[in-house]
Amino acid sequence: MISKRHARFAVQALTLAGLSLSLPACATITRGTTQPFTVESSPPGARASTSNGFQCEATPCTFRMPRKDAFTVTISRDGYAEQTHSIESKMSGGGGAALAGNVLVGGLIGAGVDATSGALNDLTPNPLIVTLEPAGAAKSAAAASQAQP
Repeated sequence: MISKRHARFAVQALTLAGLSLSLPACATITRGTTQPFTVESSPPGARASTSNGFQCEATPCTFRMPRKDAFTVTISRDGYAEQTHSIESKMSGGGGAALAGNVLVGGLIGAGVDATSGALNDLTPNPLIVTLEPAGAAKSAAAASQAQP
């Protein structure tokens, strides 16, 4: 037979084991693997599309983007020159703190999960703010700079 003392010890041990398994991957839990990403343009109403398949028909708009990977955003509007911008995925201050917490508490598995899931990262720049130039102005400015000695 199991004594009450041994049963209580077993329950405490299982509770402690459950808590310790929930500590790894703190950033994945607290920050998530996606984040809002906003695109703004001047003038507003431009179409935005990303290299990873997201798009909106009129800026300003916000996407729920994976933190893990870098991508490009193409902004276009009739009468304006199309622009493409690179968005980077970099470790953020909050992600660095979560990584340090994982290492200090002994959650090396959690640190690996956070690193591979992208939960440690933030997308930059965010928001992406773009000033569109009229289509003719971009061509004439390029021609003028080439014509000057």
